[in-house]
Amino acid sequence: MKTIDEMLHLDLLTQEQHLQISSWIDEAPSPEAILQMPAPLWQAVERASQAMGVNEDLLRPPALDAQGLALSQ
Repeated sequence: MKTIDEMLHLDLLTQEQHLQISSWIDEAPSPEAILQMPAPLWQAVERASQAMGVNEDLLRPPALDAQGLALSQ
């Protein structure tokens, strides 16, 4: 939901799209049910994801050189 909220904040989704997408996700009993979201809502999410570079972030290899960053365990 954080990503959907960020999309709204960046004006990549309308208030109505955000409400509909959020409601769909909240009411979906499973990830498979989320995938049944109506095409216009998926298209809005896809456009916003492209504008945010979400796919590029997901495809970027992980940084294995934390450069001294202490990771909590």
